[in-house]
Amino acid sequence: MKQQLTTRQLLLWRVATYFYFALPGLALASWVSRTPTIRDTLDASTSVMGWIIFGMSSGSIIGLLFASPLIARFGGRPNLVIGLSLCSLGLIVLGTGGSLIPQTILVFIGLFIFGMGNGLTDVTMNVEGTAIEHTVKKSILTSFHASFSLGTFVGALLGALALWLNLSVFVHITVIAFIVFGSALYLARFIPEGTGKETAGDEQQPTMTSKERLAIWKEPRTVMLGILVLGMAFAEGSANDWLPLIMVDGYGVTEASGSIIFGVFLAAMTIGRATGDALVNRLGRVLVLRLAALSAIIGMLIIISGVSFTAAAVGAVFWGIGAAFGFPLGLSAAGDNPRGMAVRVGAVSTTGYVAFLVGPPMLGFVGDEIGLLRALFIVLAAVLLAAVFSHAAKPTGSRHTT
Repeated sequence: MKQQLTTRQLLLWRVATYFYFALPGLALASWVSRTPTIRDTLDASTSVMGWIIFGMSSGSIIGLLFASPLIARFGGRPNLVIGLSLCSLGLIVLGTGGSLIPQTILVFIGLFIFGMGNGLTDVTMNVEGTAIEHTVKKSILTSFHASFSLGTFVGALLGALALWLNLSVFVHITVIAFIVFGSALYLARFIPEGTGKETAGDEQQPTMTSKERLAIWKEPRTVMLGILVLGMAFAEGSANDWLPLIMVDGYGVTEASGSIIFGVFLAAMTIGRATGDALVNRLGRVLVLRLAALSAIIGMLIIISGVSFTAAAVGAVFWGIGAAFGFPLGLSAAGDNPRGMAVRVGAVSTTGYVAFLVGPPMLGFVGDEIGLLRALFIVLAAVLLAAVFSHAAKPTGSRHTT
């Protein structure tokens, strides 16, 4: 991106990017908040729900893998619109299969389409956020992810409201789909053209060869950042996909109460991310990541204990705060070097999504055998692994002081 932006254009770019982070969160939480209803409508077992969620996982991996070359070819703006359009279409299909015409295969296909759009959007919005970080020369990516968390919080609240109003899954999810689609189209005008686009002869961002792109995936720091994000994304993704069901099945509460605990988790994660930039600037990435891992472990142990609904709410707070930092700080670290930024962010995102999206379905298969509460010990192990590799997030190069 070569053009010089005015102060107003930069502000609009930043505000639009906040909304682009919030929209996938709104869409994701809307689906998650209705998983107990969809599960009961389809009469699906925990393992079948795991396979259904795998539709989103596989679609997301495809979206993630195609994101970097698409961004390098066309820039960020069109990919944001395409990604969120796919998310909207996927929501309508899964809403149809989960309510209007109850069919497991329709929900799977809807989640596959949603996943492709979500994967493409995820990399693109993080490239936009990292580009803004370089422009303003300070750490702000965590606050962008706070906007994602705020979107999920709003989505969870709207899901609880839809349950209270006894709205069908189809009506609820379709309304959300049109909000996401319309917003994506409107906000595109505020995104500068060519973010992340590689142009021949561009001295600031020269075109990378295929060999250079592949080499980035094997860089030791990129690999360690991928493992870091993998573990922390597993903690976040497990809650996003399973926390309402964990509460319904493990604690015997109502679907609405399960959605409330999910909302508590999302609120805690939102607060953690909203205050994250100040913490990072004061304590540094590495210490913040280690404290986050400790918080997530404490929260999950409280929920696994199964003491009471109130204790589970406290555990959700610790879990949410702990899950707040891994993904944004890992991606921020991946974007330290402007050259190859889209490829590195894409590589780390893809590695993280192996856990963020493939891990939760695996949790469902294990949970079908030993129960979802005990299956959370797998997530604990992944968070411990992330803490071991947290040193990889130490800023490098021109962002050494970030």
